[in-house]
Amino acid sequence: MAESTIAAYPPPDAADSPASIRWLGRVDRVIGGAVEAIAAVLLAVEIVLLLAGVIARYMFHNPLVWADELASVLFLWLAMLGAVLALRREGNMRMTALRSRTSGGVRHCLDLASGLGCFLLLALILMPAVDYALEEQVVSLSTMDGSMLWRAAAMPVGVALMLVSMVLSLRRRPAIADALVFGGLVLLVGAAAWAGPFLRGLGNLNLLIFFVGIAGVAVLAGIPIAFSFGLATLGYLALSTPIPLTILIARMDAGMAHPILLSIPLFVFLGLLIEMTGMAAAMVTFLANLLGHVKGGLSYVLVGAMYLVSGISGSKAADMAAIAPVLFPEMEKRGIPRGDLVALLAATGAQTETIPPSLILITIGSVTGMSIAALFNGGLLPGVVGAFFLCAVIWFRSRRDGDAKVLPRAGGAAIRKSFVVSLPALALPFVIRFSIVEGIATATEVATIGIAYSVVVGFAIYRQFDWRRIWPMLVQTATLSGAILLIVGTATSMAWAITQSGISRGLAQAIIGLPGGASTFLAVSALIFIVLGSVLEGIPAIVLMGPLLFPVAHQVGINDIHYAMVAVFSMGIGLFSPPFGVGYYVACAIGGATPDEGLQFIGRYILALVAALVAIAAIPWISTAFL
Repeated sequence: MAESTIAAYPPPDAADSPASIRWLGRVDRVIGGAVEAIAAVLLAVEIVLLLAGVIARYMFHNPLVWADELASVLFLWLAMLGAVLALRREGNMRMTALRSRTSGGVRHCLDLASGLGCFLLLALILMPAVDYALEEQVVSLSTMDGSMLWRAAAMPVGVALMLVSMVLSLRRRPAIADALVFGGLVLLVGAAAWAGPFLRGLGNLNLLIFFVGIAGVAVLAGIPIAFSFGLATLGYLALSTPIPLTILIARMDAGMAHPILLSIPLFVFLGLLIEMTGMAAAMVTFLANLLGHVKGGLSYVLVGAMYLVSGISGSKAADMAAIAPVLFPEMEKRGIPRGDLVALLAATGAQTETIPPSLILITIGSVTGMSIAALFNGGLLPGVVGAFFLCAVIWFRSRRDGDAKVLPRAGGAAIRKSFVVSLPALALPFVIRFSIVEGIATATEVATIGIAYSVVVGFAIYRQFDWRRIWPMLVQTATLSGAILLIVGTATSMAWAITQSGISRGLAQAIIGLPGGASTFLAVSALIFIVLGSVLEGIPAIVLMGPLLFPVAHQVGINDIHYAMVAVFSMGIGLFSPPFGVGYYVACAIGGATPDEGLQFIGRYILALVAALVAIAAIPWISTAFL
């Protein structure tokens, strides 16, 4: 799924490599190993630190006042080193629809343009990042004896390491086509600098030029989303405003290091942990015994299992990776085409976007100031509504063109045994919810309780705990988190630039002026978020548009939680809908099917989700019943 973002050229065979090239390769491996080790240790320290804070505050009534600030310092380093790993491991999120339709020289040019676009952004923000860190030197940490430089230095160090990684990834001399693309990029930058005085006179028209034109072209060309946002914002600030570029770094810092976002790596790691300990398999086995004897039974199990697992991990990729390997082989034995399986898997991914502890809900809380606990409560029933409509499609489908083969009905003893075995796993979502509602832990800390619970259950009950997998899981978590947080950072700077232009007030007035009031605003918002979800994915879309649209929704009288559920469900539909929805391709990759195999089946599930969205938008009670 992920495409290369740094390796414009493949490395040559070691036997044919000059000594200097082999030496550079060794340096590259040493740097990569060091970054992986530091990032993994930082994540482990964050988990232990936050869990210790919960224990000290709740059990001993002696809070560690310095723990939160230390966690914030380490978190920015974790985010930036994770971004380095994402770049090195080709884990950045980007749109590949255009690239996948090209071949040969055109694809090579797109790859090179993508790599050079990333390099250009990093090269241009390195010195502003250094200046920003030096400015922070005079600010003192509030609870620890030290300067904010220790924290802010993560920005220039991370940028420098990404630049070094990109330079070391080039293993041979560039071809003529490479030189032409590079020359074209240099000419483009020179032309932009020359046009600076003209652009400053265009006013808000620059918003269209940079944030629609430049950002749109960059995304379509396959430049990673985070870097596309960064290039557009950098160009806008540098060429059309007098604002110093240190502001870009400051806004990236503010977006990436928001305390609530610390829960992202924690929940990602928790999702990997429940798969490794066998907790996910135990839940699925129980549901299969319960429903496996009916037509479409395992499809119902897939919907229910995704609902349960989404309430644990908060990461859709982790959810699907935990469920698909357990269910798909048996479902194929029943005659369900692999394409239908990945289509349903993608649809359940969209359906469960609102299930707590969703990363998107956490992001909404961070950018709007809404209560995370209220968002978590509001997300439960919308997921049930989506499941109901998907199950209706399964019911019709299983009686017409599939699921003719069913397994014998499981005996009562087998059901009871699998239920007892799955109880510790089934209890985890309730442990997480109870910890938040009762004030034992914050939304940031609660994942550490889930991690501790999963470790104990894995050791003592399921006896599936492979210490050898912990280190790769820590590195994988840091990589995915870095890719996500870099998007949040650049999208935050982009949203800030748009907001500072004053265009948000005009947008708000234009939407408020539409006939139909709140109903029209909800419908327009749903369409906007479906499109944004398919192009940008949920987190960058909500960071970009949340500060603009949520205040308008409040102004026209829409309940904040209700609007959040409509927005998140809409983005889920866009994220998992072809041809642009990245989530659909992730589901295909996890399910072992080509995207073409799922296209003939995905339409009916998307229509069911749209019907569920209409119900959620029309009935506010679905989102507010548990508030």
